[in-house]
Amino acid sequence: MKHIFLVLGYLLPVAGFAQFTGRVVNENNTGVPYASVTIKKTTTGAVTDSAGRFSLESRQQTFPFSLIISSAGYETRELIVRNSNVNNVLIPLQPLYQKDTIIITSRRRREVLQNVPIPISVVTGALVEDAGAFNVNRLKELIPSVQLYSSNPRNTALNIRGQGTTFGLTNDGVEPGVGFYVDGVYYARPAAATLDFIDIERIEVLRGPQGTLFGKNTTAGAFNVITRKPSFKPGANFEVSYGNYGFIQAKSSVTGALSKKLAGRLSFSGTQRNGLIENVATQKKTNDINNLGIRGQLLYALSDKVGITLAADATSQRPDGYAQVVAGVVTTQRPAYRQFKQIITDLNYNLPSRNPFDRKIDHNTAWRSNNDLGGASLNVDIKLGSGTLTSTSAWRYWKWDPSNDRDFTGLPVLTLSQAPSKHKNWSQEIRYAGDLSSRLSGVFGLFAIGQDLKTNPYHTEESGDAQWRFSQSTTNPKWNTPGLFDGYGIRTTSSLNTFSGAAFGQLDFAVTERLHLLGGLRYNYDKKKVAFNRETYGGMETNDPDLIALKNAVYTNQAFNTNTSNTNLSGLVTVAFKAASQVNTYATYSTNYKSVGLNLGGLPTAGGEVLLDLAAIKPEYVQHIEFGLKTTPAPGTTLNLTIYNTNIKDYQTQVQTAEVGVNRGYLANAEKVRIRGAEFDGNTRLNNHFSLYGALAYTEGIYVSFKNAPVPLEETGGPSAFKDISGGDLPGISKWTTSLGGEFATPSIFLGKAGKFFIAADGYYRSGFSSSASPSQYLNIDGYALLNARLGFRVSGGLSAFLWGRNLLDQHYFEQLLPAAGNAGHYAAVLGDPRTLGITLRYAL
Repeated sequence: MKHIFLVLGYLLPVAGFAQFTGRVVNENNTGVPYASVTIKKTTTGAVTDSAGRFSLESRQQTFPFSLIISSAGYETRELIVRNSNVNNVLIPLQPLYQKDTIIITSRRRREVLQNVPIPISVVTGALVEDAGAFNVNRLKELIPSVQLYSSNPRNTALNIRGQGTTFGLTNDGVEPGVGFYVDGVYYARPAAATLDFIDIERIEVLRGPQGTLFGKNTTAGAFNVITRKPSFKPGANFEVSYGNYGFIQAKSSVTGALSKKLAGRLSFSGTQRNGLIENVATQKKTNDINNLGIRGQLLYALSDKVGITLAADATSQRPDGYAQVVAGVVTTQRPAYRQFKQIITDLNYNLPSRNPFDRKIDHNTAWRSNNDLGGASLNVDIKLGSGTLTSTSAWRYWKWDPSNDRDFTGLPVLTLSQAPSKHKNWSQEIRYAGDLSSRLSGVFGLFAIGQDLKTNPYHTEESGDAQWRFSQSTTNPKWNTPGLFDGYGIRTTSSLNTFSGAAFGQLDFAVTERLHLLGGLRYNYDKKKVAFNRETYGGMETNDPDLIALKNAVYTNQAFNTNTSNTNLSGLVTVAFKAASQVNTYATYSTNYKSVGLNLGGLPTAGGEVLLDLAAIKPEYVQHIEFGLKTTPAPGTTLNLTIYNTNIKDYQTQVQTAEVGVNRGYLANAEKVRIRGAEFDGNTRLNNHFSLYGALAYTEGIYVSFKNAPVPLEETGGPSAFKDISGGDLPGISKWTTSLGGEFATPSIFLGKAGKFFIAADGYYRSGFSSSASPSQYLNIDGYALLNARLGFRVSGGLSAFLWGRNLLDQHYFEQLLPAAGNAGHYAAVLGDPRTLGITLRYAL
């Protein structure tokens, strides 16, 4: 760890004035240029020269007094000068990237990152802000093992190492495998991963199953977001960014003491951007950004052993989006008259463009993605003995009000596709973390969460007068009966009530100073209750049995009620060995479960009968083994390696079906899945000017056995509706992903302020991956690389400014490919953002 020393000189009174000289140096006795030295509560100050020397002159200064010393890249420190003798002060560097000096709390106590036998990636709040990673979708470019796919906030999959949330369109009846926590509070809905970060201190991403440290069971890992806490020392910062496409982002935070024992913090974030896709039918842009978020905290320091934090937050997203563009057309195995090209020819329709990167649509159903999340929490920390007892109580809500064009065309096929929902949950966690003896430490906790999810008031799918041609499955001329399907739809009411309770714990036994043995257990109980009712409405009134049969071929009534409960026991064993003073190794074996899944998007049919046995799917069972090596080969340098293998039994997957009435697909179990890979990450500070950080991940995910999977899009209409895809690739997993970044900074003075000029760049690459639950030769996304950069001037206090650019090479790339409802052969894409440029101004007090 590097430091700065402040070498103070002497204070001499001269004709009513005091002259004070000194030098600011680092641990190598090298002067730190352009550091700010100020006498507290005065306007008297100085800036060090190129050798770190400074001189202060002031009116007669009485002892003691305080000096404030600050420099960009270093922690601001306060020094009390009691007399004119020489004084020294140690000021540690505060890097903007992961280092061995980063302190984390993922194991519920403060620990040095490099000493923890868990693969963890840490991104500091400063890097989040400078890199413009204001949400998870941008943060993933800094952590290669993280994947996020979002066709809208509800249909969001946050995965680590290819595990987590079912790929594709979300089914509310399955739980995420990646835990998303903010200040110890579990966010239950996947939509939370789309929110803008507000006032972040750091983000800890734990990779692999985490059932013995966190309240909610997580089979793939955890996002542990830590926000900046209230401070009794007054402070404020303000930031505004401007960019092309009408991008405007504003952030602010104010903190300070409200009384002797009460401090508060209020933070705000707002982001707006114009649409990136043109709807030629309405002559308007769509897929804009319109986000607002606010977070408030009160800290009551009852004593030096008791702290109480009350927090509340609310986020509102009102985008005109998320529209997808038609990316291609597949020739299926259906008859020629059922191919997409023939269908649109018969309907005298042409797509607005055959090139998805023209960014043009002609959708005739408005896109709406109104998304509201928020809640409140109460956290109490009590120091007991050599540990801390913590209670975290929380209540959260989610409201979702969407409108989608699921046929992706300007034809009146699906005129309505709306699934408004509301969700609320409460949670309670009580845990103790600390040392039990000189050799034994641990974490013990109880956790409970209750969730209530309902349609608000119902989900709707409604056909237009072109539906007959897309659903037509025979040459029967009655399909073209005027008005038969126009206005014909389904309304679904459903409710899902769940309760989960758990007892968990983990012990760390120091066999020797270098050898540690860790063991953990988790007992989990889950109870779920679902009520589902779907009823058809509209269309042409008829008593003709042939016409009724045609309508039932598109939509049918469905109703079922299911109650499930299950318990499971999981755990881990870790052996950690400190091979040398700067080398830590570990090996872990763990098991974990994802609870029973319930289908809430409708069930497929066979022979006109609803397959009710698919209403509930089996819990997912995970067996995981991992080997890790963490090294610090030199001060300011870390190099880490992880190798892992994960076997999953009864893997919960989301599959598409050709049935229009099965909204968002349905859940199913794949018999066995295997995910294995290796991860390498490192960073270094080459000198006082250059820093580098990077990570590389290799991931291989396959269906070891999935004998009854739905066929891929191009095989729709073949002799079988199911296929053995054993050995096929899992969706959403790139075999190779990497990120690399660096910064050059040099001290300077700009507009009379001491700070640093800097130039930084980061790149991200991922190889191609499958975008279909059943491997398809068409629904594959090519690999792509992104380059981002920024340059400017930063100070620790005052005005900072920098220019930035994202996707500087203007790479055209897909984030996701989605078959259209009904599998007529066309598929749509979620497009990556084009090149964006802008400027950020930041002012800190």
